[in-house]
Formats: sequence, structure tokens, C-alpha cells
Amino acid sequence: MKSYRKELWFDIPSRRAFVNITDAVAACLAESGIREGLCLVNAMHITASVFINDDESGLHHDYEVWLEKLAPHEPVSGYRHNVGEDNADAHMKRQIMGREVVVAVTEGRLDFGTWERIFYGEFDGRRRKRVLVKIIGA
Repeated sequence: MKSYRKELWFDIPSRRAFVNITDAVAACLAESGIREGLCLVNAMHITASVFINDDESGLHHDYEVWLEKLAPHEPVSGYRHNVGEDNADAHMKRQIMGREVVVAVTEGRLDFGTWERIFYGEFDGRRRKRVLVKIIGA
């Protein structure tokens, strides 16, 4: 069994964004040489997320609106965590969207459904963040 590890780094200039990282993860898989196994992709920050869904701008807009209803940024004073900070909503948004995904690797490819893509979800950007790609298999 082989193991591969790489960190992908992001500089998101806005507070929130959804970034399609499928091609970057596929490049990691190609670099690993692993043909059969599992690929773990996880956000290494507690205010960011990795998730799988469709790459469709309307859906991304709907996520933004939905997440803001569930965990609104304002009023910042509404969160106990925000004493000296303003990112409590980002922690909650991450909890909703998830920390990581695992994708099967089959014949050297990410084994996706038709419209599935991997996304990095940023909820408290404006500083350097990273995602871990860990692939195990043969």
C-alpha cells in the first residue's frame, strides 16, 4: 500500500467563497501514482469546509443565502464567541458544510457521480488557509 500527502494553499480575498478544487485534487492523484484506493480531502481550518456537490452558480448563491439564514454574520454581538472576534458564524457554517470528503479512487481516477465536484468552502477568508489531500491505496 502507498500513501501520499499534499497541502493545497488558498488566499481568498473575501470573507466567503466556494472554490472548485477538483482539478487540483485530481492532479494530486495523478502525482501519487495510486490507481485503487481512497482520497481524503479535508480543510485544515475550523472556519473552512470541504464538500462535494454540483458546480452551478445558482446553487452556490443558494448555499450563500441558506447558510446566512442558518448562521448569520450580523449581529456580531449575538455570539458569545465573538468577544474580540467576528467569526462565530464561520465556525457554524463550517459545521453545517462539513470538514472533509472521501472519494473512491478507481483505475487512477476520482470515482464521482455525474455532476459531483469537490469544493473548498471559505467562511472567514482574507488570510492564508490550507487543505490536506491524503491518498492511500495501491
